[in-house]
Amino acid sequence: MIVIDAEGLAASRPNRPLFAGVSLTVADGDRVGVVGINGCGKSTLLRMLAREIQPEAGEVRWGRGARVGFLLQQPVLPVGTVREAVGGTWQGEAMLDRLGMAALVDARTDELSGGQAKRVALARLLVGEYEALILDEPTNHLDLDAIRFLEEWLAAYRGGLVLVTHDRHVLDRVTTKVLEIDRGAAYLHMPEGRHAGSGYAAYLAGRAEREERAEVAEAVRKNLAAKELAWLRRGAPARTAKPKARIATATALVQGKAQAAARAGDLALSMGSQRLGSKGIEVRAVSFSWPDGSQVLDGVSAAFEPGDRVGIVGPNGAGKSTLLDLVAGRLEASGGSVERGATVKIGYYDQLGKDVDLTQRVREAVAGDKGEPSVADVILMKQFWFDGDAQFAPIGLLSGGERRRLQLLLTLVQQPNVLLLDEPTNDLDLDTLRALEDFLDDWPGIVITVSHDRSFLDRVTDELFALDGRGGAAWVRGGVAAWLQQRQTPAAAPKASSGAGAKAAAKPVATAAPRPKQTGGRSPSTVRRQLGQAERDLAAATERRESVSAELANAVDHREMGAIGERLAKAQAAVDAAEETWLALADEAEALGLEL
Repeated sequence: MIVIDAEGLAASRPNRPLFAGVSLTVADGDRVGVVGINGCGKSTLLRMLAREIQPEAGEVRWGRGARVGFLLQQPVLPVGTVREAVGGTWQGEAMLDRLGMAALVDARTDELSGGQAKRVALARLLVGEYEALILDEPTNHLDLDAIRFLEEWLAAYRGGLVLVTHDRHVLDRVTTKVLEIDRGAAYLHMPEGRHAGSGYAAYLAGRAEREERAEVAEAVRKNLAAKELAWLRRGAPARTAKPKARIATATALVQGKAQAAARAGDLALSMGSQRLGSKGIEVRAVSFSWPDGSQVLDGVSAAFEPGDRVGIVGPNGAGKSTLLDLVAGRLEASGGSVERGATVKIGYYDQLGKDVDLTQRVREAVAGDKGEPSVADVILMKQFWFDGDAQFAPIGLLSGGERRRLQLLLTLVQQPNVLLLDEPTNDLDLDTLRALEDFLDDWPGIVITVSHDRSFLDRVTDELFALDGRGGAAWVRGGVAAWLQQRQTPAAAPKASSGAGAKAAAKPVATAAPRPKQTGGRSPSTVRRQLGQAERDLAAATERRESVSAELANAVDHREMGAIGERLAKAQAAVDAAEETWLALADEAEALGLEL
């Protein structure tokens, strides 16, 4: 059954169009991801599909009697308690528990933070009865446990689904189609053939193919234009006899040009950083309690050395952002200490934009104390895709992704050598995310990030520091998959501190001493990073081998079995090589006194 049918939709901002001619049909079982660069109109399109706003052109029709639930990027809840907001039923309370809000069921909705309100609004939708759901960034403010639950719930949902999300793992797992908005036009990508598949994979393939076709078409145009230009330049006697239609065609070819890129140039993140000495940051037996007496951290220790790439994970409320604030010096510890090396300069990219004045214009924020932006400032804004009218826009009128991109500019322009990233992927589009990941690959300083984005964590970090929600913490090897597995089987997980007695027992893991140094050879931080990468490589190689083994088990044709057998042998060889690499690094780590 068709639930939503949109035809010829158009929208614009002051002084520029967003999109035109967008059509989309959503039926039962369709799961559509909407992607595009920040500011292209994704949230506007969702509001049109939800009939929150009227399109400038086109029409949105719902199926007869269809109930459509809509999750705004910044939802508004009814006045009352959280329990009442989700219907006052046990189903609502259970959903709140799965989304990390069980402790606040009796709180007033008008006293919640923006992230808490988003989770309550999501729970309210998931317990409702709807023929279609429209979700704008549903994973923002969820922890990894809640995102995994949401993925499973959406994958099993039988109604129509439209969602905007930057989470590539969710896009790959959940979507069957992807609607891409690019330079005002819309492209629908879906797997070929009768079989269902990842809409995200289809989008990547479709986008690459479209870009390749555009390059070929431009090469052909340039070749024809060169020939036509030579024809036009022939002597005057010959030109008098040339047909006017041919002259018009030739002129159009010569004067034509390729479609302008969606953005001018690549995102220029490399601005240099100040030299970082041998000492980074040491967190020593730090505890922290809020004024009401609630303790968040209890005797947590960690050392962050030059070159470290650490992801901070844990359930909502475990103190991840609090730990970053302590490292940055925004908060003072209740107990213990945070020691920073003499050369440490911290850049803090926080999720709330605490240091951004929404009434300022973009150019004023970049200029800072100078008052008026310099020529270098103007060039920098253009490199971060703020050109023309965007430089004069008040920050409060920017889209969520544009605001986050400005925050990133203001953080990097200080040339820090320690980057604290608190949910850096929130609201950023996929192109900006890839640019940020590429930048961090070669950045020489320390990176400490809190993130719920598994793809980002796996790409950027070498190890995880997991907060348990009871005050303790533990280093985790093997990436996000290993930590989530520990969450499912807590008996196998390292014990973490949750009080004085437990803290003493857990001290080797949760309050590990500063990491040892060595006088020659590779540093402990280098070995740790390589060991973390080796673990991920081994897991990926093992997964490939299992996939090929499954193909072999289902094969019936002898030729096919032979070809798969060769691939299986290669996959096994890759596993063997990955194991050898991991074992060698594990021996080296043990010799250095590093915990495995």
